[in-house]
Order: sequence, then C-alpha cells, then structure tokens
Amino acid sequence: MSVQPWGEPGSGYPPGKRPTAGWQPAPVPVAMPQAVMRAGHADRDRTLDVLKAAFAEGRLSVQEYEQRHEAVAAAQTYGQLAALVADLPSGPMTAPPTVAAPVPATFMAVPPPPQARPTSALAVISLLCSVLLLSAPAVITGHIARGEIRRRNMDGDWAAVFGLVLGYLGCTFWTLLLFFIAA
Repeated sequence: MSVQPWGEPGSGYPPGKRPTAGWQPAPVPVAMPQAVMRAGHADRDRTLDVLKAAFAEGRLSVQEYEQRHEAVAAAQTYGQLAALVADLPSGPMTAPPTVAAPVPATFMAVPPPPQARPTSALAVISLLCSVLLLSAPAVITGHIARGEIRRRNMDGDWAAVFGLVLGYLGCTFWTLLLFFIAA
C-alpha cells in the first residue's frame, strides 16, 4: 500500500483542494533532502510548463491535466512537484538551481578563420595589358584567366573582366583607326 502525499497530515494540500478520483501522484521518498525543500513560484511555473507540454502532446487527458494543475498550485515542496510529473518525460528540477561550471574554452566550437583565396596572376596581367593599350594580349589573358578562376576557385574575376572590357574596347579603337587611315 503506497502512502499518498496528501493523505499525510501537514502535506501542504488544503482541505477541498486535494485531487480526488483519477490520477494519483507517485509517493516521494522522504530520504531525499530536496523533497522537503520549499518550492517557489518559478518552480511551479516550470512544473506547469511540463504539464502543458504533456497535455499538448496527448500524454494527459483533460481531467488529469486539471487535477495536476490544481495540485501544482497547492504544492509547497520540491517533492510534491516532482510527484506530479514523475510519470512524464521531463519534470521540474529535483534540487534548487545551482550555478553551472563554465565550459572550458578548449571545448567551445570555434569556426576556423576563412582561408584567403589566391588571386589569378593572369587576371592581373590582363588588366595591366589593357591599361597599357595592348588590347590583343589583354583579351587573350583575360579569357584564360576567367577559365582558371572558375576551375581553381580563385579571386581576381573582377580584374579579368575589367581587362577583357578594356581589351575589347581597345581592339575596336585600333580597328576603327586602321579603317580611317586606310580610307
């Protein structure tokens, strides 16, 4: 025969507030020193959160939820709160909150620093050739540089594109200049 917490004198449940039929909380061993410690509002709120989650997941019927909700409001110790959620997947803290030890820095996941991608030398050469008005070499090295950048995941695409644009403009300029001289 198990002893119910509200059946004992001084259990903390006022007359008329103890649950009647249906669900009965599990007995709490008195040997646990935390079981007799007084619970606060935050502890009751955490227990209510567990009950709400269990009700939302379908673990408790409406009657069980109402009975346990009333019992939480009347509970005065950690043991009484623990008994109300002992058969549920999670429950209130069985001991007063303690300060957690800090996590050593060696266990913290720190992402590695980003690796700098190399810049394509051909892209830089294409840009320099286009600035020096060497249009044909600028176009050739620009196209080769773009292919190299895509294959090797390199930086410098902006330099290759800029070299190509200036190279094509230079080719157009030199072609038009030759047509006007020839005419």
